[in-house]
Amino acid sequence: MNECLLCKQEFIPEISFLQIFSWSKYREPKICFRCLHQFERLSEIRCKYCSKNMNVAGTCQDCLDWQQIYGQNLLYNYSVYRYNDYFHDLMVNYKRYDDYVLYEVLQEICYKELLKIEADLYVPIPTSPEHQQKRQFDTISAIFSGLVPLTPLLKKKSGCGAQGEKNKHERLASSQSFYIDKEKIKKSFNGKSILLLDDIYTTGRTLYHARDQLLQFLPDSEIKSFSICR
Repeated sequence: MNECLLCKQEFIPEISFLQIFSWSKYREPKICFRCLHQFERLSEIRCKYCSKNMNVAGTCQDCLDWQQIYGQNLLYNYSVYRYNDYFHDLMVNYKRYDDYVLYEVLQEICYKELLKIEADLYVPIPTSPEHQQKRQFDTISAIFSGLVPLTPLLKKKSGCGAQGEKNKHERLASSQSFYIDKEKIKKSFNGKSILLLDDIYTTGRTLYHARDQLLQFLPDSEIKSFSICR
């Protein structure tokens, strides 16, 4: 019997024959079947760039707006879930109330999809120094460090404020908040495929800023992104 990290109820994890024969990739379930199904997966009909749910496949208005800045050089982002109330409550407990153990829930709900995406480098979106000091952990690196090898090339400037505390207009108007960790970047990284890793894609401002900064140093690299939620 396992205890669900979300509802605290005991449950018996389901194990398929496929999991038994690929035991090296098996991860012990941390949440029960009922809680898992509170997360709303994105539909098959979505924006071809950012994964936003759509009624008709194509390009969403958010990405059409980004075309005014980037032309056809839009960022391809893959997300798994839609941002609903249940996901909101999870992130409040994880980030605002520093419930560190919830990183295991976030790992569980995304790892199967993440491992389908191959990249040479996996670069996490960094936490601000202020939040790092307050929480004593980096929220994004905590989620992804046990899933893929991370190459933390980016750092976040102090005093930029949390994106989650801004409205849409304020997010889009945000100035560049990242800089390159020059001790970790190498010339050999140029031309590599890079996957940016984040928890939530809202407007795309954060991920575009991260890509912009990396392309200044790695102009020949192909950069895409993965976020758990859209």
